[in-house]
Amino acid sequence: MIDNNLKKGIRLNRYIAMCGLCSRRKAESFIRGGDVSINKKIITNLATRVFLKDIVFVNGKKITLEKKRYIVLNKPTGYITTMSDEKGRKTVISLIKNSYKERVVPVGRLDKDTTGVLLFTNDGDLAKRLSHPSHEVQKIYHVVLDRAVTKKDFSLIKQGINLTDGLVFVDDIQYLDSTNKIRIQIHLGKNRIVRRIFEYYNYHVMTLDRIQYANIQKRSLPVGHWRDITKIELEKLNQ
Repeated sequence: MIDNNLKKGIRLNRYIAMCGLCSRRKAESFIRGGDVSINKKIITNLATRVFLKDIVFVNGKKITLEKKRYIVLNKPTGYITTMSDEKGRKTVISLIKNSYKERVVPVGRLDKDTTGVLLFTNDGDLAKRLSHPSHEVQKIYHVVLDRAVTKKDFSLIKQGINLTDGLVFVDDIQYLDSTNKIRIQIHLGKNRIVRRIFEYYNYHVMTLDRIQYANIQKRSLPVGHWRDITKIELEKLNQ
């Protein structure tokens, strides 16, 4: 796939990002600053494309394409979903950064107090596709609330809720082993959507755990640990 893309040419900023050096935006600043060369020629044109036989240097260092990595983390509570934080808060990337050499980034977000399945990859095309609303990625959560969910509220949630940013429908909702424990399936990517659904009916979410994202599950993965996504899982994820 990479070779085929290079035969057609890849925009220079994208190529630099695919090599794991930095983000596309940061790559643009390197290009504008005259820090990038292709075949020993300084390049400042952002529209320049890289082809299969080209040799690219950034700040005098040759860069090459990274091996694609696909990782699932069982995120613990207390970590924010970002690459770094100016306030010194704990970040999810700190849980996996010493275990690989490639520059992977999280796919989507989980808020600080939410646990569970979080994907990381350096495959920008897959990450972009999964994050786009049109892809309608299914997510399944286990929710523990401060009190039992009444049958009336349970039914109303099934029917749909008109929140401030629009009408929200869940794909499935079930009681677990008690009436304050809920399994909810949803494909919307709105911020804090599961918490807001229950807050609408004055329930307080005690714990929120994402047990599945698309076809990727935690299985027996301990909290705070990660594993590589299997070949079979990746094939299904790309469908």
